[in-house]
Amino acid sequence: MNSLKIENLTASIDGQKILNDLSLELPAGEVHAIMGPNGSGKSTLSKVLAGHPDYEVSEGTAKLDGQELFGLSPDQIARLGLFLAFQYPIEVPGVSIANFIRSALQARLPDGESVKAVEYYKSLYAKMDELGMDRKFTSRSLNEGFSGGEKKRCEILQMSVLSPKYCILDETDSGLDIDALKEVSSGVNHMRDPSRGFLVITHYQRLLEYIVPDKVHVMCDGKIVLSGDKDLAIELENKGYDWIRPEVAA
Repeated sequence: MNSLKIENLTASIDGQKILNDLSLELPAGEVHAIMGPNGSGKSTLSKVLAGHPDYEVSEGTAKLDGQELFGLSPDQIARLGLFLAFQYPIEVPGVSIANFIRSALQARLPDGESVKAVEYYKSLYAKMDELGMDRKFTSRSLNEGFSGGEKKRCEILQMSVLSPKYCILDETDSGLDIDALKEVSSGVNHMRDPSRGFLVITHYQRLLEYIVPDKVHVMCDGKIVLSGDKDLAIELENKGYDWIRPEVAA
C-alpha cells in the first residue's frame, strides 16, 4: 500500500530537539489531521519532511511510497510528489502566478523538453474554472499584496495543477475569514481521491468541519501522543489540550 510513512523521527534545530521519536503513517487516499498546542512541533514536522536545511535529522526515516526522503534536496522531494503549503507564503514580486506554476512544471521535465504554452494555459484555466477562480488572478505577481485568503487560494491552485501525491497543509486556515476558509476547503476536497494523501496541520477544529479527516492525531512534545477519528478534534475543541499530558503520562 502506498503511503507517506514516518518512523521514529528525531530532529533538532540549533542543537534543540523538536521532534522526538515521532511515528506516523498517512496512506494514499486518506486525510489525516495533526493538532496540538503551540510549540509541540507541528510546523517543524512539515519543514523536516520537505527537506528544510536548517533542521538536523538524527534518527528515523520518512518514506514516500517506499522512497526515503531524508538526504534528498527540497527539489528532489518535491519531484517525488510531496507538496508543502506554507503557513506564511512569501511574496515574489515580478513573477506572475502563471509563470511561477509553469516554471515548476518545467522543472519536472527531462532536459530538452518544454511545457507547451497552449496546452499549459488550457489546463491552468480548466483548473481555475473547477476551483471557481477568476482567470485574471494568475496575471498577478506571486503573493504580492495578497490577502491571507488570496495567498491560500494561490497555493490550492498550485497544488491542483502540480497534482502531487501527498499534500501537507501547514495551518492553512491561519488568518482566514469564514468565506475564504470555505473556498480553500472546497479546493482541497475537490482534489481528494484514492491516490492522494493529505496531512492537515491545524490548531482549530473549525477547519475540520469543512475538510473532514479520516484520522486525527494529537502532537505534544515532539511526538504523536493520541490518535482517533474526527470526534477527537471536537473533544479537543471543547476540552483544550491540558488533559492530554496527564493521560499520556499515565
